[in-house]
Amino acid sequence: MTSLRTADTAPVRNSARRDGLLRLALAVDVVLTGVNGLGYLALATVLDSVLGVERSVQYPVGAFLTVYALWLLSVLRREPISRGAVGVVITLNALWAVAGILTAATGALGSTAVGTAWIVLQGLVVGAMGAVQYVGLRRI
Repeated sequence: MTSLRTADTAPVRNSARRDGLLRLALAVDVVLTGVNGLGYLALATVLDSVLGVERSVQYPVGAFLTVYALWLLSVLRREPISRGAVGVVITLNALWAVAGILTAATGALGSTAVGTAWIVLQGLVVGAMGAVQYVGLRRI
C-alpha cells in the first residue's frame, strides 16, 4: 500500500528542518534579551554603581529590551516564520552591536571599567546573534 502525503504536511516538515537554526537563534535572543531587560529594571539600583551607568539610562533600556524580547517571542512563534520580521531583528541587532561598541569606545555613558567591558561584551554577543540569525534566514 502506498502512503499519501498531502501538500500541507510536507512543507511543514521541511520548513521545520530548514528553519531550526533560525528558531534556535531567535529563542536564545528572546531569553538573553528578556533576562537582560528585566535585570536592568530589577537591579538598576545595584548596577548603577557596578556598571557606572545611571539608572535614568538603565530603566528605559530595560523597558525597551523587555518589550523587544516579547516582540521577538511573537516573531519566533509565527508559522511560517516571517522573513521580513527576521530581517528587522537582524538589522536591529547589528545597530545595537555597533552602538554598543561606539558607546564603549567614546565613553558616552561614563561607565566603569566593568561597565565598559559589559557594553563591549553585549555588543559582541548581539552582533554574533545577528550573524547566526542571518545564516539561519539564508537557510529557509
